[in-house]
Amino acid sequence: MLTDTEPSNTIKLLHLLFLSTSWGMQIWVTFVAGFVMGSHLPRHTYGFIQRELFPYYFHIGSTCAFLNLTLFAMYHPSELLSDEQTTQIIAFFVCVAASVLNTQWFGQVTSDIVADMHLVERRHGLGQEVGLFTSESCRQLRASNPSYRQLSQQFTLYHALSSLCNLCCIVCNGLSLYYVAAHLSTL
Repeated sequence: MLTDTEPSNTIKLLHLLFLSTSWGMQIWVTFVAGFVMGSHLPRHTYGFIQRELFPYYFHIGSTCAFLNLTLFAMYHPSELLSDEQTTQIIAFFVCVAASVLNTQWFGQVTSDIVADMHLVERRHGLGQEVGLFTSESCRQLRASNPSYRQLSQQFTLYHALSSLCNLCCIVCNGLSLYYVAAHLSTL
């Protein structure tokens, strides 16, 4: 049911909680944990941790995005939307779409490809090197093994699409946080 009444403080708190949880989680997973873990753990350990945690990350992000869109839409009837509110609705919708794509498709496919790559790398004694960048041995394996090269190309594609969806959500949630901050009368 759409309403033009002022949302309760509980609804406002829930909206802010979902928005800040999602954005904070995105910043942490993308920029802090990703770089710290990736630069200090062996590649296969890092990949295993990501394959285990990312489904939770994607599902929580999708849920927060959906709840943000729902709460915002409930209290902003479409016939009364300002340009700023229309932008908000679009940002929330884009965030839901990108989150769901990552949850249901790109994230899972990327994880499956990484698991397959790790099997091939293990057979060649690779994967224990520390750091975010591919070793010379992996580059040589890619050059000499057509199936590994294909997996590597698929990984690059799906990881890029997943990262794009993730960055899209970060921007949408950042825009939404800016909108909320711009409409605070006091702290």
